[in-house]
Amino acid sequence: MLSEKLKIRLSFLAGILSWLLFTFFDLYLLFVDQYQLNVDLSAILPQIFLTTLVLSTLAYYRYTITKADSINFIDLLWRVFITGLVTTIGSLFIRLFFYIFGNSTISENPFTVNFLYNILVGLVVIYLVSTFVVWKRLILYQKSKNLIQLWGFFEYALLGSLIFDLFGNKFLSVNFNTALIFLGGLGIILAFNLKWIAYLNFRQKWKSILFIILSGIYLYHFLLNLMNFSETGALNLDLLDRAYFVALFIFIILYAGISILVTLFNLPTSSVFERKLQEAIDFQKLSQSIPAGQSAEQTYDILLESSMSAVFADAAWLEIDGEEPILLTRGVTPLTVKDIKESVKQDFIKKILSRQVSNEFAPSKVIGTLNYPDFKSIIAVPVMVQNEQIGTLALLQEVGDAFNREMVDIITTFVNQASISIENFHLIREALDNERYKEQLKIAKGVQKSLLPSVLEHNNCFEIEAYSMAADEVGGDYYDIIEPSKDIFNLIIGDVSGKGTSAAFNMAQMRGIFHSLAQDVSTPKEFITKANSAIGRCLEKNSFITAIYFVINTRERKFCYARAGHCPAMYYSASTGNITLLEKEGLGLGILRNSQYNEYVQEETINYQPGDLLLLYTDGISEAKNEYKKQYGADGLKTSLHNHINAPLGKLKDMLINDLLKFLNGNKLDDDYTLTIVRFK
Repeated sequence: MLSEKLKIRLSFLAGILSWLLFTFFDLYLLFVDQYQLNVDLSAILPQIFLTTLVLSTLAYYRYTITKADSINFIDLLWRVFITGLVTTIGSLFIRLFFYIFGNSTISENPFTVNFLYNILVGLVVIYLVSTFVVWKRLILYQKSKNLIQLWGFFEYALLGSLIFDLFGNKFLSVNFNTALIFLGGLGIILAFNLKWIAYLNFRQKWKSILFIILSGIYLYHFLLNLMNFSETGALNLDLLDRAYFVALFIFIILYAGISILVTLFNLPTSSVFERKLQEAIDFQKLSQSIPAGQSAEQTYDILLESSMSAVFADAAWLEIDGEEPILLTRGVTPLTVKDIKESVKQDFIKKILSRQVSNEFAPSKVIGTLNYPDFKSIIAVPVMVQNEQIGTLALLQEVGDAFNREMVDIITTFVNQASISIENFHLIREALDNERYKEQLKIAKGVQKSLLPSVLEHNNCFEIEAYSMAADEVGGDYYDIIEPSKDIFNLIIGDVSGKGTSAAFNMAQMRGIFHSLAQDVSTPKEFITKANSAIGRCLEKNSFITAIYFVINTRERKFCYARAGHCPAMYYSASTGNITLLEKEGLGLGILRNSQYNEYVQEETINYQPGDLLLLYTDGISEAKNEYKKQYGADGLKTSLHNHINAPLGKLKDMLINDLLKFLNGNKLDDDYTLTIVRFK
């Protein structure tokens, strides 16, 4: 098998050689015609080498662009811009030549005209083919069976047009027009596949519009140059008489134009979408802020930062009553806070700031104006725990009327979430001191143990080992595997937010959902989406579950996975010796409880080889801290896996746990930790 680098070099050399042969035979035939030499040489030779130039250029850009999986959309459009810039500069030198020499003999010489035209043809081929490959990458961003089939048909039709062009059909002839209409119809259908635009932020959309407009200018420039050469009547081979190139021009212009229009229509909603996504992320961070061992102050800090981000506040403060009162500020000093309180005129906001609000308050009254030099708008929201105001969150803006009712709803949700988290934190700590609760935890521990599989189903194609340990008497980590059909195995590992009995209860719900859906659902993305829908109906509003789900097909030696906010699994390739993280995006189950959740789930399929290994784990391992508060991290686990990769699976599991315990050096784990290892035979 040829390596990728060798394929790139060979296609590059083939392209250069094809252009040289195309130019040589084109000029040689012109020479024969000019001097009426009796030479038996086929006029089709230049067209054959022009076709090989196209095919080798296509191969080159497919290897250099299509195989570059790390390239994002803006990088792809940047490649189009740079390639167009370089090729356009080259064509400008050709125009400069004719401008300098004007109507001189050298500029009117047929050999000069055709040689310079052949240079232009090479530049046009490079730009059209490279842009075509980028357009293909964008169109096939979210593949479907029908789309792949349609694109394949379109490519075969273009290949057919290359062969069709060898028969010398002229521009606007009947056959030429028929081929062009057919290819143009397919191009129009494909040009409306623009799902990649939805994944651009506001700034990226403006960049993409700029790059696509510039690509259109390049196309216009090349088309104008080609037409100018055609008008000379001195060409031995006219590119505009070839249906393949005219079809490429039309397809690229079509996709560029439709992309610009769709991107412009999407611009007004981009900022709103980004803001909603950030709110979901902030809400998830807030929901994760109170695992055992962390302090309430950390939740307050996250609340303050998230709230400022959600409403674009210029400054804020958070006051919390208690034995040791807390005052957190951003953009203001404690003295400024005191002055602002005194400058407030609205009675209801004054009551909030002085902690005199009952459980029921009017959200419409929490927005006020300020007569203060630096700030003109304020939102003041009470922090309530057990129907009692324990503090105040105040957000400030430098301009008047900067806040609205939607912003109040967002901040109220954040504050309520923080209040619930703090309240749950105290309730759980009090319950753990109760002997009766401890007795119940022993029972729950037995129940939880029975929920985890005692035997992990597998066949002769792989081995599997698992280990789980709860930080408290019971935990919320879960792993399982079933075989819904022969040689198909569905594997899951999950982590319920929080710990203790509520986490164990939610874990039991997750087990029921897994065993119900995994029997029928075919793809990981479909499972995650349906699991989120089921979880959303039974999980508390302040809870969520992270998970990663695999479908292992031992018959075809491949697996497919999707993540729901869980730690990326580690995949060891025996052939390369490399360990990679499986990092496809996905929100935790229960964070977004509507039909839009499906848009945030991605899946990936990987073909495995004998000796390859999968390591699934929960964040109790990666976030474990030693006495110096240093986290073990994914890097620590990755290093440990590298060190013991050749050990038998049972010993490998023990060695991974031992390395973790050595790192902790006696420090107690404050979260459940679970790992599952799969080694393919």
